[in-house]
Amino acid sequence: MSLSINTKAADDHVDVIIEGEVDVSNASQLTDTLEAVLDSAPTTIDVDMEAVPYIDSTGIGVLVAAAHRAAEGGCGLTISRPQPNVLRVLTLLGVGSEFNVNEQ
Repeated sequence: MSLSINTKAADDHVDVIIEGEVDVSNASQLTDTLEAVLDSAPTTIDVDMEAVPYIDSTGIGVLVAAAHRAAEGGCGLTISRPQPNVLRVLTLLGVGSEFNVNEQ
């Protein structure tokens, strides 16, 4: 499955909408997008994962790195609407506390 990432900026908030599976083969695309978003210095970032049925540890690592960079820059990063499989991986890897997770 291919990966599609779109961004929508409004004022100092950016939505990052991800569609598809995130794994080692395409994690660099997510890294590039999140780095560009963080470079724009928003106050908040919402990563919408409603259309992500699968994420591997590489993808989780990308999200954790982005969350750390966001926190260092005073930016809030939220993971929104993760599917149960994705939420389970976040929990199993013990990184759920790295993010503000909005399940709705």
